[in-house]
Amino acid sequence: MEDGTMTESKDFSTSRIRAHTNPTQPIHIDLEAQPPPVHDSGSPIKKLPSSPTESIKRRIHRSSTAKTYRPERRGREWTPGQEPGIDPAESHDTHDLSATHLYEECEILVVDFSNEHIDLRRLNNRSLPEFLEKPRPQWVQCRWINVDGLSWDVIKLLGNDKGLHRLAVEDMMNTCNRTKADFYSDHTYMVLPLQKLIHLYTSVDSSSESSDSDDEKDRNHQNKRKGRTGLWSWWRRSKSRHDRGKPPQPLDTPADTHNPTNGFITAHTSPSTISRLTQLRTLQRYHGGPNEERIQFMEKHSALASKNLGVSVEQVSVFLTADNTTLSFFEDSAEDIETPILARLNTPETILRRVPDASMIVQAIIDAIVDLAIPVATAYQDAIGELELDVLTEADIGHTTALYVLTSEMSQFKSNISPVENLVKTLRDHKSEPIRTPGLNGKPGKLSSSSVTISSMASIYLGDVEDHCELITDSLDQMRRAADNMIDLIFNTHGETGQR
Repeated sequence: MEDGTMTESKDFSTSRIRAHTNPTQPIHIDLEAQPPPVHDSGSPIKKLPSSPTESIKRRIHRSSTAKTYRPERRGREWTPGQEPGIDPAESHDTHDLSATHLYEECEILVVDFSNEHIDLRRLNNRSLPEFLEKPRPQWVQCRWINVDGLSWDVIKLLGNDKGLHRLAVEDMMNTCNRTKADFYSDHTYMVLPLQKLIHLYTSVDSSSESSDSDDEKDRNHQNKRKGRTGLWSWWRRSKSRHDRGKPPQPLDTPADTHNPTNGFITAHTSPSTISRLTQLRTLQRYHGGPNEERIQFMEKHSALASKNLGVSVEQVSVFLTADNTTLSFFEDSAEDIETPILARLNTPETILRRVPDASMIVQAIIDAIVDLAIPVATAYQDAIGELELDVLTEADIGHTTALYVLTSEMSQFKSNISPVENLVKTLRDHKSEPIRTPGLNGKPGKLSSSSVTISSMASIYLGDVEDHCELITDSLDQMRRAADNMIDLIFNTHGETGQR
């Protein structure tokens, strides 16, 4: 045909076409003029799809939503070759920022302490400006400002107050950066992922909560409900089995502050159902990319999903400034870090309190983040142990899917924890002495230095954090080898069975 719309619909069943086929010259045939091919029974052959749209209709389980592959950036629209960084001191018109839409009610903790005194303040978005206008008390030797939530008004205030570099501000607002440490003249920026074990929120939890509240309100009617106990228990068990195979559902995020394809899920902030509910990103959604179908498949077949457990990932940004101040920004899990650190600061005998050093606060934050990853490795070790028993007792080819998903999750988990070890090594090797940089075009080099210092005590205790990272990575390597051996065992077992 002249319009070319049917060039892909070729009939290879007619002997007439095969007899005149020349491998060197294409044959032009008017397909509309040909009679419809007939089976031996006399029924016409089913017509092939004439357009991609018709083919898509048959795959209704596939998403037909148009996808864009532009990087999702927070703070401003992404365009190639744009000016790097976001300067909080400049106006929105200069950067074409959409940062005003990045608003979240933040919980801000300010800890001022010395060898003898400590002062804690709880602030929010509205009370922070007034606090920053006040001068820092002379008795304060060290200050820690911990922010739970990312909001442009808070980032702008603290960025202008501490003179944070525009590249660091941009990295902090976009929460999928690599683990690194950037040293500037008067502050150091560190970014790393926080991984922890969470309990996935399901409809069973919701019905359980509602039933508990009903029991509290209607205790006088317990005798009337005894007849329905058996039916209620059966429905709860069947509902649990039905929902167990479903992947956790993503939630909409306000103001499109996050990538919609890597949406958030409702989950408890710890493996316990007593902990509070919040919106978190799973390991698959943090690294999954734009393919939502793959994310849901991997979450559904996760080795931890049968226990209603999952792994959440969020980015943590930490600033160490030259005036002995530590700034830390969490997306949602600040409480998990600040609780043990506050317990140490409130005890005068602890090292953290006796040495008012901001680099020791940085060490404590990184140490707590690594400690939260240890239960995740233990959960994977338990899951692979259960799979190993199943494979050794009754090897099935279906186990390979579970092993693939498990090894994929462990690889992603390791890809997050391994760079933390390199970050710790970088901090331990950091020297505040001036470093000569090479000159350009024959010009002499210049000395550049960072006034931020990692104390010798912080360097010593960072070595303990490095040991924890190595233990986790070694355990993951061992589990990965065990999974590979199980896959080989499955295929060898089924290969011998097929030869019999």
